[in-house]
Amino acid sequence: MLQISELADGQHYPTGALYVVATPIGNAADITVRALHVLALADRIAAEDTRNTAQLLARYGISKPSIPVHEHNERSAAERVIEHLRNGERIACVSDAGTPGISDPGARLVDAVREAGLPVVPLPGASAVITALSAAGAWVNGFTFVGFLPAKAKQRASQLRTLAKHPMALVFYEAPHRIVETTRALLDAFGGDRQLLIARELTKLHESLHRCTLAEGPTWLEGDANRQRGEFVLVVQGAPEAEEAEDAHDALLSTLLEELSVKSAARIAATLTGASRNTLYERALRLGKRQEEE
Repeated sequence: MLQISELADGQHYPTGALYVVATPIGNAADITVRALHVLALADRIAAEDTRNTAQLLARYGISKPSIPVHEHNERSAAERVIEHLRNGERIACVSDAGTPGISDPGARLVDAVREAGLPVVPLPGASAVITALSAAGAWVNGFTFVGFLPAKAKQRASQLRTLAKHPMALVFYEAPHRIVETTRALLDAFGGDRQLLIARELTKLHESLHRCTLAEGPTWLEGDANRQRGEFVLVVQGAPEAEEAEDAHDALLSTLLEELSVKSAARIAATLTGASRNTLYERALRLGKRQEEE
């Protein structure tokens, strides 16, 4: 029987490649076997915060030279990384928690490495976005990741206005000191009826998930100061579909009925508009009878 470590050992890990490695978002046990293998195999670690990463790696018994790659130096640090890659090294890119490049440094480094003609190898793993969505429920039908909203109220409100009619669920990150303010901004922008999932401290000791409406969100958070502590993922239900007027496609149906049967008119109208063929058929029947009576 294969040992778990052998599952990772059997894969090819090219030299001169950047490995984008997801690390735990809180619980240190949420590391993949392949991530541990690559972190041990890598010549260097490109880390958002080298101290945090050193502490995490120490828990797995790993120690490696590191290169700081954070939001303020990502472009210049990429030159150092590329130099090491061209010397045949394997470099693992990690952020402080979760998947690099997703609201964390890493995306610009990936761009630079790829533009230099060098390979980029992603290793999947923990993601706060996907973790929250997996516990949201069936009201999430597709999603858009927004991340952190602007800190200033005017800019935040402006961005939310552009998202007010977005049909898919929206996923936001937020810090504890702005969580109440942000949920109130969401309520102001989207109204109170939509579903809201407040996911706090995911995978950590004090993890909590609370589902409510946007109207209830700020009150629930203010009901207990402990509910405002930690790091947050907010999932907001997408905008409801606008109800189409019953007579929205009457002009098209009437024109088609002049030359076609009810069935054919409904079929073509459905193709052109994307509306339900059955609904258009029922409407075409009524229009046809009305035209005969006239």
